[in-house]
Amino acid sequence: MSKTLVVIIGPHAVGKMTVGQELAKITGLRLFHNHMSIELTRQLFARSEKEWRVLNENIRQTVFELFAKGDFPGLIFTFMCAFDFKSDIDYLLNLTTLFKSNGADCYVVELCADFEERIIRNRSENRLLYKESKRDLELSEAEMRKTNSEYRLNSYDGEILPFENYIKIDNTSLSPEETAGRIKSHFGIE
Repeated sequence: MSKTLVVIIGPHAVGKMTVGQELAKITGLRLFHNHMSIELTRQLFARSEKEWRVLNENIRQTVFELFAKGDFPGLIFTFMCAFDFKSDIDYLLNLTTLFKSNGADCYVVELCADFEERIIRNRSENRLLYKESKRDLELSEAEMRKTNSEYRLNSYDGEILPFENYIKIDNTSLSPEETAGRIKSHFGIE
């Protein structure tokens, strides 16, 4: 059985989960968006507690290993990558190495969109349905602005990244369905 890993990266509210949902519909891959572990973990621990990070990382690693080693067609994972942190790039390389070592094809998709479009998307019904921690819109928007000013959440145009199969898509004016279709077509995902 052919196995696939698609990692969708990008800043807050760029559409990682929503595009992942659409990609799952047209490929049969399963979606594990980053807030699936975040929302569970935050029910048990404050983000400031060291146990929060331990549990979040353990949940993710367990899911990755089960999918990489199991008899599944593949996984879509979403992640907000800080490009100015080598540890974030290393995290993605370790993830793709795990899947490749188990025979998977690995693809990295970077989404980017205008900040004002992301502010609008931050309020979307779909986002708020699946991400309880984003429902305080004032706090969520403040977090977006702060994180956006402190970290580089998109690659530079023309930047060489260490991913074998990579595409960057500006989805400011694209629907999630169009974006998912481009990903599927670009990589030839069945």
